[in-house]
Amino acid sequence: MTATTKYVIKYKLNDERRFEFAHLHSDDVEEAKQALAKIHDENDRITDISVSKAL
Repeated sequence: MTATTKYVIKYKLNDERRFEFAHLHSDDVEEAKQALAKIHDENDRITDISVSKAL
């Protein structure tokens, strides 16, 4: 099992600003997209994704 770090994912969901916390392996946007896809409907439009370490 590889170590994860807690990150905050800032994004827009259907043009509304949102954020989620997730345990990810890195600050890679693709990994964040996969995490967001698990919690949102496939018809939702997710844009403007940025990832940074949580405080």
